[in-house]
Amino acid sequence: METGIACCARGALLPNVSSQHSTGLVSPRSVSPSFSSRSLKSSSLFGESLRIMPPRSSLKASKSKNSSLVTKCEIGDSLEEFLTKATPDKGLIRLMMCMGEALRTISFKVRTASCGGTACVNSFGDEQLAVDLLANNVLFEALKYSHIVKYGCSEEVPELQDMEGPAEGGFSVAFDPLDGSSIVDTNFTVGTIFGVWPGDKLTGVTGRDQVAAAMGIFGPRTTYVLALKDLPGTHEFLLLDEGKWQHVKDTTEIGEGKMFSPGNLRATSDNPDYAKLIDYYVREKYTLRYTGGMVPDVNQIIVKEKGIFTNVASPSAKAKLRLLFEVAPLGFLIEKAGGYSSDGNKSVLDKVINSLDDRTQVAYGSKNEIIRFEETLYGSSRLKAPEPVGAAA
Repeated sequence: METGIACCARGALLPNVSSQHSTGLVSPRSVSPSFSSRSLKSSSLFGESLRIMPPRSSLKASKSKNSSLVTKCEIGDSLEEFLTKATPDKGLIRLMMCMGEALRTISFKVRTASCGGTACVNSFGDEQLAVDLLANNVLFEALKYSHIVKYGCSEEVPELQDMEGPAEGGFSVAFDPLDGSSIVDTNFTVGTIFGVWPGDKLTGVTGRDQVAAAMGIFGPRTTYVLALKDLPGTHEFLLLDEGKWQHVKDTTEIGEGKMFSPGNLRATSDNPDYAKLIDYYVREKYTLRYTGGMVPDVNQIIVKEKGIFTNVASPSAKAKLRLLFEVAPLGFLIEKAGGYSSDGNKSVLDKVINSLDDRTQVAYGSKNEIIRFEETLYGSSRLKAPEPVGAAA
């Protein structure tokens, strides 16, 4: 590895973001060239050119029998050091660094938002924008500035936006800019979710095709939790006071433990199997750890290395979680961490994303919890080995 690539954003935080492109995100077309060059002037989030860092002897990589990298990623590494060790793909390094800068800015804006009623706003240039729209704009600008993304797509506006990067050798990114934005005013933890697919397609693909996925968690601590396709584990970075991301934790196994986060509980009124599952958790004295935000509820499974998150549909409470923007990226993080995901019948990473608005029910957790989830709701589990012929009942 000759160089490491970093988005150059000096200072601990990035409080000033241009608003010039804030009205350009909505378009009736399926593919919208909504980011013009005028939206990326020097006053914008990424106002300086990408900086090529000098080589560091500690980051050398060489060929080995099982991997193209032999340098071990270590606790205490900066985000740049970690990525440079973790992947030879300079474009992916650039993208994940730029998204880290965006998450840092969103964290600052969420922390300093003024909330009245349920509306939380912050300054975005000369405009006052709701924090979820502000996050949306910051992330699009990060994708544009990376120069390696062909299409970006947001849950806020589920249409492909042309980021003008290369289709071949580049990436397409789907994101939920601020999951849980309705609870910002109550000071609950919220977060950003994104998934990275190779090339220029976000439909006709599966979650397993992702080359990376991540979430930013904005709570008492700000963390950046990411996973890369060719690197084992899911990795947590802490935002330090000086504005740097530091590698603080690796998760490679999700074990068994009685902790549950039951989403969409209204579905238990006309989904008796879901009601039966919830009754089991209560009867077996599971600890309830549910915040109302999908990001912190899923993140705690990775951090605590145990537990189960469920969000089940019913005739009156339809599935609301979007496969592209939320379910597939979080499924990637959970499965890279050693856990499992399910829509009731299969891993959510094996579900084909047919449209940008596909929705699904989901469970994330340890192997035994996912087996219980599938058996309770559908009578059998793909993860449970069949009984041998002639086995005793």
